[in-house]
Amino acid sequence: MIWETIRLALLALRRNKLRSALTMLGIVIGVAAVIAMVTVGQGSSRSVAASVESLGTNVLSIRPGGRGFGPGPGSSQPARPFTLRDADALADLAVVQQVSPTVSSTQTVVAGSENLSASVTGATSGYLDVNGWTILRGRGFNSAEDRSGASVCIIGMTIQQTLFGTSDPIGQSLRVGKVSCEVIGLLQAKGAGTFGQDQDEIVLMPIRTVQRRMLGSDNVSSISVALAPEVSSQRGAREIEALLRDRRRISGNEANDFNISDRAQIAEVLSGINSVLTGMLSSVAAVSLLVGGIGIMNIMLVSVTERTREIGIRLAVGAEASQVLTQFLVEAVVLSLVGGIIGVIFGLALAFGASLFMAIPFAPQVYVVVLAFAFSALIGVIFGFFPARKAARLDPIDALRHE
Repeated sequence: MIWETIRLALLALRRNKLRSALTMLGIVIGVAAVIAMVTVGQGSSRSVAASVESLGTNVLSIRPGGRGFGPGPGSSQPARPFTLRDADALADLAVVQQVSPTVSSTQTVVAGSENLSASVTGATSGYLDVNGWTILRGRGFNSAEDRSGASVCIIGMTIQQTLFGTSDPIGQSLRVGKVSCEVIGLLQAKGAGTFGQDQDEIVLMPIRTVQRRMLGSDNVSSISVALAPEVSSQRGAREIEALLRDRRRISGNEANDFNISDRAQIAEVLSGINSVLTGMLSSVAAVSLLVGGIGIMNIMLVSVTERTREIGIRLAVGAEASQVLTQFLVEAVVLSLVGGIIGVIFGLALAFGASLFMAIPFAPQVYVVVLAFAFSALIGVIFGFFPARKAARLDPIDALRHE
Protein backbone atom coordinates (compact mmCIF):
# COMPACT_ATOMS: atom_id res chain seq x y z
CA MET A 1 0.00 0.00 0.00
CA ILE A 2 2.82 2.41 0.78
CA TRP A 3 4.26 1.96 -2.71
CA GLU A 4 0.88 2.71 -4.26
CA THR A 5 0.69 5.88 -2.16
CA ILE A 6 4.15 6.95 -3.33
CA ARG A 7 3.19 6.21 -6.96
CA LEU A 8 0.08 8.37 -6.70
CA ALA A 9 2.11 11.19 -5.16
CA LEU A 10 4.65 11.08 -8.00
CA LEU A 11 1.88 11.06 -10.61
CA ALA A 12 0.32 14.13 -8.99
CA LEU A 13 3.65 15.97 -9.17
CA ARG A 14 4.14 14.99 -12.82
CA ARG A 15 0.75 16.44 -13.73
CA ASN A 16 1.98 19.88 -12.59
CA LYS A 17 5.59 19.84 -13.76
CA LEU A 18 6.07 23.60 -14.00
CA ARG A 19 4.54 24.28 -10.60
CA SER A 20 6.59 21.50 -9.06
CA ALA A 21 9.79 22.89 -10.60
CA LEU A 22 9.08 26.42 -9.37
CA THR A 23 8.27 25.06 -5.91
CA MET A 24 11.64 23.27 -5.76
CA LEU A 25 13.52 26.42 -6.80
CA GLY A 26 13.75 27.81 -3.27
CA ILE A 27 15.22 24.54 -1.97
CA VAL A 28 17.65 24.36 -4.90
CA ILE A 29 18.90 27.91 -4.29
CA GLY A 30 19.19 27.40 -0.54
CA VAL A 31 21.11 24.11 -0.68
CA ALA A 32 23.36 25.35 -3.51
CA ALA A 33 24.14 28.61 -1.72
CA VAL A 34 25.06 26.91 1.57
CA ILE A 35 27.29 24.32 -0.08
CA ALA A 36 28.97 26.88 -2.34
CA MET A 37 29.63 29.32 0.51
CA VAL A 38 31.11 26.72 2.86
CA THR A 39 33.20 25.11 0.12
CA VAL A 40 34.62 28.43 -1.07
CA GLY A 41 35.26 29.44 2.55
CA GLN A 42 37.20 26.23 3.23
CA GLY A 43 39.18 26.72 0.03
CA SER A 44 40.03 30.27 1.07
CA SER A 45 41.19 29.09 4.50
CA ARG A 46 43.44 26.48 2.93
CA SER A 47 44.82 29.06 0.52
CA VAL A 48 45.64 31.42 3.40
CA ALA A 49 47.32 28.62 5.35
CA ALA A 50 49.34 27.53 2.31
CA SER A 51 50.40 31.11 1.54
CA VAL A 52 51.63 31.72 5.08
CA GLU A 53 53.33 28.31 5.19
CA SER A 54 55.11 29.14 1.93
CA LEU A 55 56.64 32.16 3.68
CA GLY A 56 58.39 29.86 6.12
CA THR A 57 57.47 28.22 9.41
CA ASN A 58 58.60 29.41 12.86
CA VAL A 59 59.58 32.74 11.32
CA LEU A 60 59.31 36.20 12.90
CA SER A 61 59.14 39.39 10.86
CA ILE A 62 60.64 42.56 12.35
CA ARG A 63 59.90 46.04 11.00
CA PRO A 64 60.60 49.57 12.19
CA GLY A 65 57.59 51.34 13.73
CA GLY A 66 55.77 51.01 17.04
CA ARG A 67 52.58 49.25 15.89
CA GLY A 68 52.17 48.08 12.35
CA PHE A 69 54.00 50.49 10.10
CA GLY A 70 55.16 54.08 10.48
CA PRO A 71 56.33 56.02 13.54
CA GLY A 72 56.06 54.63 17.01
CA PRO A 73 53.37 55.73 19.49
CA GLY A 74 53.79 59.24 20.75
CA SER A 75 56.54 60.04 18.28
CA SER A 76 56.40 62.68 15.57
CA GLN A 77 59.64 61.40 14.02
CA PRO A 78 59.84 58.65 11.41
CA ALA A 79 60.71 55.27 12.84
CA ARG A 80 64.44 54.56 12.93
CA PRO A 81 65.34 52.05 10.23
CA PHE A 82 67.36 48.92 10.84
CA THR A 83 70.85 48.34 9.45
CA LEU A 84 72.83 45.27 8.46
CA ARG A 85 74.60 45.51 11.82
CA ASP A 86 71.26 44.89 13.55
CA ALA A 87 70.79 41.77 11.43
CA ASP A 88 74.30 40.58 12.32
CA ALA A 89 73.56 41.08 16.02
CA LEU A 90 70.33 39.07 15.75
CA ALA A 91 72.22 36.25 14.01
CA ASP A 92 74.42 35.89 17.11
CA LEU A 93 71.45 35.02 19.35
CA ALA A 94 71.25 31.38 20.40
CA VAL A 95 67.51 31.23 19.62
CA VAL A 96 68.06 32.33 16.02
CA GLN A 97 68.83 29.85 13.26
CA GLN A 98 69.01 32.25 10.30
CA VAL A 99 68.47 35.92 9.56
CA SER A 100 67.42 37.60 6.33
CA PRO A 101 67.47 41.42 6.14
CA THR A 102 65.66 42.85 3.10
CA VAL A 103 65.01 46.09 1.25
CA SER A 104 62.40 46.53 -1.47
CA SER A 105 61.93 48.72 -4.48
CA THR A 106 59.64 48.75 -7.50
CA GLN A 107 61.63 48.97 -10.73
CA THR A 108 61.14 48.57 -14.46
CA VAL A 109 62.68 45.26 -15.50
CA VAL A 110 63.82 44.94 -19.12
CA ALA A 111 65.04 41.98 -21.19
CA GLY A 112 65.40 42.52 -24.92
CA SER A 113 62.23 44.21 -26.19
CA GLU A 114 60.10 43.09 -23.24
CA ASN A 115 59.62 44.96 -19.96
CA LEU A 116 57.39 45.14 -16.92
CA SER A 117 57.22 46.84 -13.54
CA ALA A 118 58.14 44.41 -10.76
CA SER A 119 59.06 44.22 -7.09
CA VAL A 120 62.81 44.09 -6.58
CA THR A 121 63.97 42.64 -3.26
CA GLY A 122 67.48 43.10 -1.95
CA ALA A 123 68.34 40.17 0.26
CA THR A 124 71.12 37.94 1.54
CA SER A 125 71.74 34.31 0.68
CA GLY A 126 69.57 33.23 3.64
CA TYR A 127 66.43 34.80 2.15
CA LEU A 128 65.45 31.68 0.22
CA ASP A 129 65.57 29.35 3.23
CA VAL A 130 63.91 31.75 5.66
CA ASN A 131 61.03 32.53 3.31
CA GLY A 132 60.49 29.05 1.94
CA TRP A 133 61.65 29.61 -1.66
CA THR A 134 63.07 26.83 -3.81
CA ILE A 135 65.47 27.25 -6.71
CA LEU A 136 64.02 25.53 -9.79
CA ARG A 137 67.05 26.08 -12.01
CA GLY A 138 70.40 27.75 -11.46
CA ARG A 139 71.67 28.72 -8.00
CA GLY A 140 71.37 31.26 -5.22
CA PHE A 141 73.77 33.99 -4.09
CA ASN A 142 77.09 32.95 -2.59
CA SER A 143 78.80 34.72 0.32
CA ALA A 144 81.20 36.60 -1.96
CA GLU A 145 78.30 38.03 -4.00
CA ASP A 146 76.54 38.98 -0.75
CA ARG A 147 79.55 40.91 0.57
CA SER A 148 80.55 42.64 -2.67
CA GLY A 149 77.09 43.54 -3.94
CA ALA A 150 77.54 41.70 -7.24
CA SER A 151 75.36 42.37 -10.30
CA VAL A 152 73.50 39.09 -10.23
CA CYS A 153 69.81 38.31 -9.77
CA ILE A 154 67.29 35.52 -9.22
CA ILE A 155 63.89 35.84 -10.86
CA GLY A 156 60.38 34.50 -10.26
CA MET A 157 58.35 32.48 -12.71
CA THR A 158 56.20 35.44 -13.82
CA ILE A 159 59.31 37.43 -14.74
CA GLN A 160 60.67 34.46 -16.68
CA GLN A 161 57.44 33.88 -18.62
CA THR A 162 56.91 37.56 -19.41
CA LEU A 163 60.45 38.54 -20.38
CA PHE A 164 62.01 35.32 -21.65
CA GLY A 165 59.06 33.21 -22.79
CA THR A 166 60.10 29.62 -23.33
CA SER A 167 63.85 30.31 -23.45
CA ASP A 168 66.15 29.51 -20.53
CA PRO A 169 66.89 32.74 -18.60
CA ILE A 170 69.95 31.38 -16.76
CA GLY A 171 73.05 33.29 -17.85
CA GLN A 172 71.09 35.96 -19.72
CA SER A 173 71.29 39.68 -18.99
CA LEU A 174 68.51 41.60 -17.28
CA ARG A 175 68.27 45.34 -16.71
CA VAL A 176 66.65 46.28 -13.40
CA GLY A 177 66.10 50.02 -13.31
CA LYS A 178 69.50 51.35 -14.37
CA VAL A 179 71.42 48.30 -13.17
CA SER A 180 72.30 45.41 -15.48
CA CYS A 181 72.60 41.98 -13.88
CA GLU A 182 73.12 38.36 -14.84
CA VAL A 183 70.28 35.92 -14.12
CA ILE A 184 71.76 33.10 -12.02
CA GLY A 185 68.61 31.42 -10.73
CA LEU A 186 64.91 30.77 -11.40
CA LEU A 187 62.51 30.33 -8.46
CA GLN A 188 59.90 27.61 -8.14
CA ALA A 189 56.42 29.10 -8.68
CA LYS A 190 54.40 29.98 -5.56
CA GLY A 191 51.28 31.50 -7.11
CA ALA A 192 49.02 34.09 -5.50
CA GLY A 193 49.78 35.30 -1.98
CA THR A 194 47.48 35.73 1.00
CA PHE A 195 45.97 38.95 -0.36
CA GLY A 196 45.97 37.91 -4.02
CA GLN A 197 49.33 39.40 -5.01
CA ASP A 198 51.49 37.55 -7.51
CA GLN A 199 54.40 36.19 -5.47
CA ASP A 200 56.22 35.09 -8.63
CA GLU A 201 56.58 38.63 -9.95
CA ILE A 202 59.82 39.13 -8.05
CA VAL A 203 63.48 39.87 -8.72
CA LEU A 204 66.01 39.01 -5.98
CA MET A 205 69.37 40.79 -5.88
CA PRO A 206 72.13 40.99 -3.23
CA ILE A 207 71.03 43.49 -0.61
CA ARG A 208 74.14 45.66 -0.94
CA THR A 209 73.55 45.95 -4.69
CA VAL A 210 70.06 47.36 -4.15
CA GLN A 211 71.17 49.60 -1.28
CA ARG A 212 74.11 51.17 -3.10
CA ARG A 213 73.03 51.26 -6.73
CA MET A 214 69.26 51.77 -6.46
CA LEU A 215 68.34 53.28 -3.10
CA GLY A 216 71.54 55.07 -2.12
CA SER A 217 70.99 54.11 1.51
CA ASP A 218 72.27 51.55 4.02
CA ASN A 219 68.85 51.19 5.66
CA VAL A 220 67.08 47.84 5.98
CA SER A 221 63.30 47.88 5.65
CA SER A 222 62.61 44.56 7.40
CA ILE A 223 64.35 41.56 8.94
CA SER A 224 62.99 38.00 8.81
CA VAL A 225 64.25 35.67 11.52
CA ALA A 226 64.01 31.88 11.37
CA LEU A 227 64.08 30.54 14.93
CA ALA A 228 65.87 27.37 15.97
CA PRO A 229 63.58 24.31 15.75
CA GLU A 230 63.21 23.84 19.51
CA VAL A 231 62.52 27.54 20.19
CA SER A 232 58.93 28.77 20.54
CA SER A 233 57.90 31.99 18.83
CA GLN A 234 57.11 33.58 22.23
CA ARG A 235 60.58 32.91 23.59
CA GLY A 236 62.24 34.02 20.36
CA ALA A 237 60.23 37.25 20.29
CA ARG A 238 61.18 38.03 23.91
CA GLU A 239 64.91 37.62 23.32
CA ILE A 240 64.83 39.53 20.04
CA GLU A 241 62.87 42.35 21.66
CA ALA A 242 65.35 42.58 24.54
CA LEU A 243 68.31 42.75 22.15
CA LEU A 244 66.76 45.39 19.90
CA ARG A 245 65.64 47.54 22.82
CA ASP A 246 69.21 47.49 24.11
CA ARG A 247 70.72 48.30 20.71
CA ARG A 248 68.23 51.11 20.09
CA ARG A 249 68.63 52.46 23.65
CA ILE A 250 64.97 52.21 24.60
CA SER A 251 64.47 52.63 28.34
CA GLY A 252 62.14 50.53 30.47
CA ASN A 253 59.17 52.92 30.27
CA GLU A 254 59.43 53.68 26.57
CA ALA A 255 57.42 51.88 23.92
CA ASN A 256 59.18 49.92 21.22
CA ASP A 257 59.92 51.72 17.98
CA PHE A 258 59.79 48.41 16.13
CA ASN A 259 57.28 45.57 15.90
CA ILE A 260 57.68 41.80 15.80
CA SER A 261 55.00 39.69 14.10
CA ASP A 262 54.62 35.91 14.11
CA ARG A 263 53.52 34.55 10.74
CA ALA A 264 51.74 31.59 12.32
CA GLN A 265 49.62 33.96 14.42
CA ILE A 266 48.83 36.01 11.32
CA ALA A 267 47.62 32.82 9.61
CA GLU A 268 45.40 31.97 12.59
CA VAL A 269 43.86 35.45 12.64
CA LEU A 270 43.19 35.42 8.90
CA SER A 271 41.70 31.93 9.06
CA GLY A 272 39.50 32.97 11.99
CA ILE A 273 38.20 36.01 10.13
CA ASN A 274 37.55 33.88 7.06
CA SER A 275 35.64 31.29 9.13
CA VAL A 276 33.44 33.97 10.71
CA LEU A 277 32.62 35.50 7.33
CA THR A 278 31.89 32.07 5.85
CA GLY A 279 29.58 31.25 8.76
CA MET A 280 27.70 34.54 8.41
CA LEU A 281 27.25 34.16 4.66
CA SER A 282 26.17 30.52 5.05
CA SER A 283 23.60 31.53 7.67
CA VAL A 284 22.17 34.12 5.31
CA ALA A 285 22.09 31.53 2.52
CA ALA A 286 20.34 29.04 4.82
CA VAL A 287 17.41 31.47 5.17
CA SER A 288 16.52 30.69 1.57
CA LEU A 289 15.94 27.08 2.66
CA LEU A 290 13.24 28.30 5.03
CA VAL A 291 11.79 30.44 2.26
CA GLY A 292 11.77 27.35 0.04
CA GLY A 293 9.97 25.42 2.77
CA ILE A 294 7.31 28.10 3.05
CA GLY A 295 6.92 27.93 -0.72
CA ILE A 296 6.35 24.17 -0.51
CA MET A 297 3.71 24.62 2.19
CA ASN A 298 1.95 27.30 0.17
CA ILE A 299 1.85 25.22 -3.01
CA MET A 300 0.72 22.11 -1.14
CA LEU A 301 -2.15 24.07 0.45
CA VAL A 302 -3.18 25.24 -3.01
CA SER A 303 -2.95 21.63 -4.22
CA VAL A 304 -5.20 20.43 -1.39
CA THR A 305 -7.78 23.07 -2.31
CA GLU A 306 -7.65 22.16 -6.01
CA ARG A 307 -7.94 18.42 -5.30
CA THR A 308 -10.60 18.55 -2.59
CA ARG A 309 -13.12 16.63 -4.72
CA GLU A 310 -10.49 13.98 -5.54
CA ILE A 311 -9.71 13.60 -1.84
CA GLY A 312 -13.43 13.24 -1.08
CA ILE A 313 -13.81 10.45 -3.67
CA ARG A 314 -10.82 8.56 -2.23
CA LEU A 315 -12.17 8.84 1.31
CA ALA A 316 -15.68 7.85 0.16
CA VAL A 317 -14.50 4.64 -1.51
CA GLY A 318 -12.63 3.50 1.57
CA ALA A 319 -9.24 5.20 1.64
CA GLU A 320 -7.98 5.84 5.15
CA ALA A 321 -7.07 9.31 6.36
CA SER A 322 -3.51 8.12 7.01
CA GLN A 323 -3.16 7.16 3.34
CA VAL A 324 -4.25 10.62 2.20
CA LEU A 325 -1.88 12.21 4.70
CA THR A 326 0.98 10.00 3.49
CA GLN A 327 0.32 10.87 -0.16
CA PHE A 328 0.52 14.62 0.36
CA LEU A 329 3.44 14.28 2.76
CA VAL A 330 5.33 12.21 0.19
CA GLU A 331 4.67 14.87 -2.46
CA ALA A 332 6.22 17.53 -0.21
CA VAL A 333 9.21 15.34 0.70
CA VAL A 334 9.84 14.40 -2.93
CA LEU A 335 9.85 18.08 -3.89
CA SER A 336 12.42 18.76 -1.15
CA LEU A 337 14.61 15.76 -1.94
CA VAL A 338 14.73 16.40 -5.68
CA GLY A 339 15.42 20.07 -4.98
CA GLY A 340 18.14 19.02 -2.55
CA ILE A 341 19.84 16.75 -5.10
CA ILE A 342 19.79 19.47 -7.76
CA GLY A 343 21.00 21.99 -5.18
CA VAL A 344 23.94 19.78 -4.19
CA ILE A 345 25.04 19.39 -7.81
CA PHE A 346 24.56 23.08 -8.56
CA GLY A 347 26.33 24.17 -5.35
CA LEU A 348 29.38 21.98 -6.01
CA ALA A 349 29.52 23.25 -9.59
CA LEU A 350 29.38 26.86 -8.39
CA ALA A 351 32.10 26.22 -5.81
CA PHE A 352 34.30 24.53 -8.42
CA GLY A 353 33.89 27.45 -10.81
CA ALA A 354 34.63 29.94 -8.02
CA SER A 355 37.76 28.01 -6.99
CA LEU A 356 39.07 28.18 -10.55
CA PHE A 357 38.27 31.87 -10.86
CA MET A 358 39.75 32.78 -7.46
CA ALA A 359 42.71 30.37 -7.78
CA ILE A 360 41.96 28.67 -4.46
CA PRO A 361 41.70 24.94 -3.63
CA PHE A 362 38.39 23.18 -4.33
CA ALA A 363 37.59 21.87 -0.84
CA PRO A 364 34.11 20.29 -0.65
CA GLN A 365 33.07 19.15 2.81
CA VAL A 366 31.15 15.86 2.88
CA TYR A 367 29.42 16.68 6.16
CA VAL A 368 28.14 19.98 4.75
CA VAL A 369 26.70 18.24 1.68
CA VAL A 370 25.02 15.60 3.88
CA LEU A 371 23.63 18.17 6.32
CA ALA A 372 22.30 20.42 3.56
CA PHE A 373 20.61 17.46 1.86
CA ALA A 374 19.19 16.15 5.15
CA PHE A 375 17.93 19.60 6.06
CA SER A 376 16.15 19.89 2.71
CA ALA A 377 14.37 16.59 3.45
CA LEU A 378 13.45 17.83 6.92
CA ILE A 379 12.03 20.99 5.37
CA GLY A 380 9.74 18.83 3.23
CA VAL A 381 8.50 16.89 6.26
CA ILE A 382 7.94 19.96 8.45
CA PHE A 383 6.32 22.25 5.90
CA GLY A 384 4.45 19.46 4.14
CA PHE A 385 2.84 18.07 7.28
CA PHE A 386 0.27 20.83 7.80
CA PRO A 387 -1.20 20.68 4.25
CA ALA A 388 -1.15 16.86 4.40
CA ARG A 389 -2.99 16.86 7.72
CA LYS A 390 -5.54 19.30 6.35
CA ALA A 391 -6.19 16.97 3.41
CA ALA A 392 -6.51 13.93 5.68
CA ARG A 393 -9.05 15.68 7.95
CA LEU A 394 -11.44 16.66 5.17
CA ASP A 395 -14.99 15.39 5.59
CA PRO A 396 -15.83 13.14 2.60
CA ILE A 397 -19.31 14.59 2.12
CA ASP A 398 -18.12 18.21 2.27
CA ALA A 399 -15.24 17.35 -0.06
CA LEU A 400 -17.59 15.78 -2.63
CA ARG A 401 -19.74 18.92 -2.60
CA HIS A 402 -16.71 21.10 -3.34
CA GLU A 403 -16.72 22.75 -6.78
